[in-house]
Amino acid sequence: MISFEFSLNDPDTTITTLREKRGKQELSLEDIAGCGMTFNAVDVETANSDRSTICQIGIAHVIDGQIDDRWSTLVDPEDEFDDFNINIHGITPEQAQNAPTLPEVREELRKRLRGQVLVSHTSFDRSAFETAMDKYGLDQLQVYWLDSAKVVRRAWPEKFGQRGYRLKNVAHFIGYEFKHHDALEDAVAAAEITLAACREHNVDVEHWLRIFEKDNFYRKKRERQTYESVRREGNPDGEHFGEVLVFTGELQMSRPEAANYASFMGCKVSTSVSKKTTILVSGIQKSHAIKSSSGKSSKHIKAEELISGGHDITIISETDFLSLIANHQPPVPLQTLAAEKEQQQ
Repeated sequence: MISFEFSLNDPDTTITTLREKRGKQELSLEDIAGCGMTFNAVDVETANSDRSTICQIGIAHVIDGQIDDRWSTLVDPEDEFDDFNINIHGITPEQAQNAPTLPEVREELRKRLRGQVLVSHTSFDRSAFETAMDKYGLDQLQVYWLDSAKVVRRAWPEKFGQRGYRLKNVAHFIGYEFKHHDALEDAVAAAEITLAACREHNVDVEHWLRIFEKDNFYRKKRERQTYESVRREGNPDGEHFGEVLVFTGELQMSRPEAANYASFMGCKVSTSVSKKTTILVSGIQKSHAIKSSSGKSSKHIKAEELISGGHDITIISETDFLSLIANHQPPVPLQTLAAEKEQQQ
């Protein structure tokens, strides 16, 4: 990661100016070194399938391994509520209509989170904040994100290494009961899960941060070495045969694994956006890949330009992609198929 030269303790730092020069900002691991067992955990609920429509935020503040403070607020998403989402979290348009908007709570978020580790269970909450901040033209949260789902998979690989690491499942595993899909309750659950993983291995939060920093370094190195291997031909028997799919940004799964799933359901996987592209899967964008102050990659920008020119390209999130492949699972794990193919050759 790139370390930027500005003081996190200076409230007058103009992050917008820095973003114009260097893209979306992130803290480096060195910025939060020594955090030990002090961190924040966050969860959000959204009004509809658009991640930017945050309608509730919950934050749990942990100091030296103990939950010291809990804070939550409803948020007016200034958007429509979907019945599906209302049925999940129970928040109605009437409840949110008098709540503050995200720009109105941005300063409170800055005070509570700036310069600290921020835990979320999976990348959904991080993506929600990033897209919502972009929607309003606000500075991104100056935090170091830690995915507690990844912590869980590493802490209990036999139990959650491949699947089952949803928040409710893991909370039940560690014996913590809570009201699911309330942002504050979920934030506290994410904090408790992270603390449980630390206790299980007798380590602190910084231990997990350094493990994933190292993992990211070697993963990116492997991806650079196997860039061309991401190309796939579509399965002729797949439901989506004929679609041409491209990935941009960081995904929860590896890019080759995602390409395998896309190929199995019929998509031809390419590495660049062109007039033949029909689907763009957009993950979390890293600062080195961002080509404008909008926080979008060059692939994303090119896709939008082609769409404006009349080409039929659908841009979806990783969550949408995961939902898409959920109904197109291969009969045996793709890793097994790959291993068997190597043995046969």
